[in-house]
Amino acid sequence: MTTRLPAPIVFVIAALLLAALAPVPGAAQEKFPSRPIDFIVPWGTGGGADSMARQLGTLTQPLLGTPLPVSNAPGAAGNTGLAKVLNGKPDGYTVAVYIQDTLMTIPMGLARHKVEDLAWITRTQVADSFLFVKADGPFKTIQELLKHAQANPGKLRVAGTGFGTVDDVTVRYLEKKGYKMTTVPYPKPGERYAATLGGHAEVLYEQAGDVLQYLKAGQLKPLVIFAERRHPSFAEVPTSKELGLDITLPQFRGVVAKAGTPADRVKALADAFGKAVQTPQWKKFAEDWYMSPESYLGPERFGRWAAGEVATLDRLVKEFGLRK
Repeated sequence: MTTRLPAPIVFVIAALLLAALAPVPGAAQEKFPSRPIDFIVPWGTGGGADSMARQLGTLTQPLLGTPLPVSNAPGAAGNTGLAKVLNGKPDGYTVAVYIQDTLMTIPMGLARHKVEDLAWITRTQVADSFLFVKADGPFKTIQELLKHAQANPGKLRVAGTGFGTVDDVTVRYLEKKGYKMTTVPYPKPGERYAATLGGHAEVLYEQAGDVLQYLKAGQLKPLVIFAERRHPSFAEVPTSKELGLDITLPQFRGVVAKAGTPADRVKALADAFGKAVQTPQWKKFAEDWYMSPESYLGPERFGRWAAGEVATLDRLVKEFGLRK
């Protein structure tokens, strides 16, 4: 037997169904951004990635009209923090700092992502890397350091960001050339610097801007720059090229989101970051951190450039047998 519902009740149910199926007013045209954007730093506080995010976030906030609160999630050469982006929604409300060390984990087989898993918004920094030692330590020149490494294989400890990073790859490259040293990973920059100054590591792999305070204080000194040409601010420091070491892996830093983020939101973020790096405050910041004047890339070039870097690094990894 079929039971008929009273007409008023049928009307109410129909109205509720229609209301549920109707589009939410304004949803399709939601203003972006309409709430804070989480800015994840997949490294510890106090280093270059952290400083970049805080400076860029501060300068971008008035341009986007919303805060970009920074949070640190260090570990696994940047892959721990990056997981927060990859596991989130592709809505542009979660972005992360991405650096060369994390990119290096792709060809090393240690990454949990591929280039195409990310929306490459902007590259903001490129800076050369150095080997630093304590200014009052036993090594006055890079030749003295390499000679000691050759005579004492594996005894010298190099404080770096992690295994599989450009720091570690450079140490492994030097081993292939007869200068075996040992990478000691410190994801937190402060621990890396303290280890070197405290004698727990004899060598530090880093960019000059990151350790500027220790250079100014005369506590650290550079022995070699991994570059084709000498840096004008460190004219006395020889390049890896001069020493016959064919490795130059400059550090880059940029901002990424999850692939699938709507193109108009990627553009809104990229436009804001692009304006931020044109401000006098950012230019002073870039100068203080010894960044290359050719650092900036927008979304139309950043992704292609990152894919090309992975191909180059993959070739290097295979050539030197760096991946087990």
